[in-house]
Amino acid sequence: MNALVNLDDPADVADALSHEWLVACLCAEWCGTCREYRDGFAATGAQFPQAAFLWVDIETHADWADEMDIENFPTLMVQQGDAVRFLGTMLPYPAHLQRALESLFAASAESPGPGEDVPLDLRALLRPLAG
Repeated sequence: MNALVNLDDPADVADALSHEWLVACLCAEWCGTCREYRDGFAATGAQFPQAAFLWVDIETHADWADEMDIENFPTLMVQQGDAVRFLGTMLPYPAHLQRALESLFAASAESPGPGEDVPLDLRALLRPLAG
């Protein structure tokens, strides 16, 4: 699989669903900061094979963000199984994401628990795209 999941490819989406971890960047194509961040986000994805990395344009997938009030970009969501481990904005520096993921992965290995209570479930949104 490429570093970023192709949301238009059912096989790629099905492969993403087989990962324990999902890391999504919720962004907009019109956002210059998002466009500049995309390559770094993808490169970070290549460093974490245990996770599937998704680039979600909220204009294309507006239904995904209906329940969320995304005010700033990029907004990142990290989900382990059915538990959301992080949801929020993050400065668009790949090193920040790398450190955050290292911390989240280590913390969940030590004491996995319930995630944050958020209205968005990436797995539920991806299943119909998997065909």
